[in-house]
Amino acid sequence: MSKKRNALGRGLSALLSDTTESEKLDESTPVASTSGVNEILLSEIQVNPFQPRKHFDETALKELSESIKVHGIIQPLTVRKLSKNEYQLISGERRFQASKMAGLKAVPAYVRSADDQQMLEMALIENIQRENLNPIEIAVSYQRLISEINLKQEELGARVGKNRSTVTNYLRLLKLPPAIQIALRDNKISMGHARAIINVDNTDTQLYIFKKTISEDLSVRKVEELVRQMMSSPKEVSSKTPETSAPTASREIKQLQSTLSSHFGTKVNIKSDGKKGEIKIPFYSVEDLNRILEIFKV
Repeated sequence: MSKKRNALGRGLSALLSDTTESEKLDESTPVASTSGVNEILLSEIQVNPFQPRKHFDETALKELSESIKVHGIIQPLTVRKLSKNEYQLISGERRFQASKMAGLKAVPAYVRSADDQQMLEMALIENIQRENLNPIEIAVSYQRLISEINLKQEELGARVGKNRSTVTNYLRLLKLPPAIQIALRDNKISMGHARAIINVDNTDTQLYIFKKTISEDLSVRKVEELVRQMMSSPKEVSSKTPETSAPTASREIKQLQSTLSSHFGTKVNIKSDGKKGEIKIPFYSVEDLNRILEIFKV
């Protein structure tokens, strides 16, 4: 059993209780543990409410279901007992869903002790240890471990087998604009692209580099070069000048500036006295100008 538990990873296996076969599950023991594998009815198992991953690829589930029909479940699920004939998943939701799809009535499962906090921690750590997670899913899981389990970054690194700098790099991704996070989640850009873009402080400049990366299919090295160029030259209009500070700008004007900046991938400034005004759209190169003209369809 120890070898099987170690396969789950240091963080997860450390959370799973070690107990003997003599600790039987009965109605008087709402949460108990056993070192053996139990056959449990699927109808008695609830999904894990702390599962960080909410969506599962339907095609992959069908493939797993077909495999289960032929070979059965090779790796048992892990559950906790809530009451008589009532269990809750700790790990193995893909196997659980695929087993239902395959028409199984019962599945093999380990029963472990766990309170709600341990359930969340186990679910998050198991999620992180999956090989097919995208960087944003990993970053969100790291952030939840820090905020909901109250782990420090050093402790988190020890739990998931990563050094602090790796954990920090993932957490920084959550500071990127939503559009860039979505692209990273959907594998439209790589972790290398995102790490280069995040070195730029200005959100509008980040979006400009991102859109240029997508439209021109830039490599990570090209993006790094672009970031260095934009950081080394004062291309952004200073927000401290009287012309662009607009201290009395209305909320509507500010929202419009933000919308236009996102649309054009560059910082847009609007000046208005309530009756008339002007819109400024800066460009940083002939290529950038052509890109903006294409948006205008000029």
